[in-house]
Amino acid sequence: MATAVGGMIAAGSGSAGASGRSPLSGYRLVNLAHVNDPDRTNVYPGDPAFTLTTVTTVPEHGFYLQYAQQGEHTGTHWGAPAHFNDDQPYADELDAEDLFLAAVKIDVRQQAARDADYEVSVADLQRWEKQHGRIPNEAAVVLWTGWEDRWGTPAFFNYDAAGQMHQPGFSLEAVQWLVNTGRLGRRGALGTDTFSPESALDAEYQVSKLLYREHRISLEILANLAELPPTGAHILVGGTVNRRGSGSPASIYAFVPKR
Repeated sequence: MATAVGGMIAAGSGSAGASGRSPLSGYRLVNLAHVNDPDRTNVYPGDPAFTLTTVTTVPEHGFYLQYAQQGEHTGTHWGAPAHFNDDQPYADELDAEDLFLAAVKIDVRQQAARDADYEVSVADLQRWEKQHGRIPNEAAVVLWTGWEDRWGTPAFFNYDAAGQMHQPGFSLEAVQWLVNTGRLGRRGALGTDTFSPESALDAEYQVSKLLYREHRISLEILANLAELPPTGAHILVGGTVNRRGSGSPASIYAFVPKR
């Protein structure tokens, strides 16, 4: 990651050392993560409950500390290849470069508003490229579905009367095309403001199983996607790296070039 970040700093700073400017003066940082709040965080069905318990306080103990109990995929998070594949890397087996990626944003809010089960097609991605240029190899391809506006409410789950959840996502064919063409290479990511990169109707998680190969990751339940441009940004993914981890609740930041 040092090489990639160094290149960004050099591109964004020019003669930063001589001028005394910040080495990232050519960029603004955008937070793409929701606040982890047990009163608002929608927990995926079947995942562990999320609680925060105050352990010590400044008046009583001299310092303040909370005890967090949560699954590795609580709130805004990233998923490691081992999340769905036994033979793929765990969180602690990834490289630092796997967590720093060029990013593109695909706006499907209108389609998702008409059809909550909408699946992004190869044709959708090709139309996007005609307007914005080719998706870089090994990129983070982020869907902006509008679901982030539902965060903290039952509408985020979007259950029907039979208890089926409805959320949009990538089609399996679209992800296979991204993989076959190198846009998702040995590393890369699928991002979304929903629970998962596939639509909620994909009960077999076919998209995730295909995505989580090599060193590719997911970025899920993203926030503030209005601030992420269609092209030109890079995403830096943070969070606790657990031994044999399946991922982590995350701090995710976009480095967005200033205009």
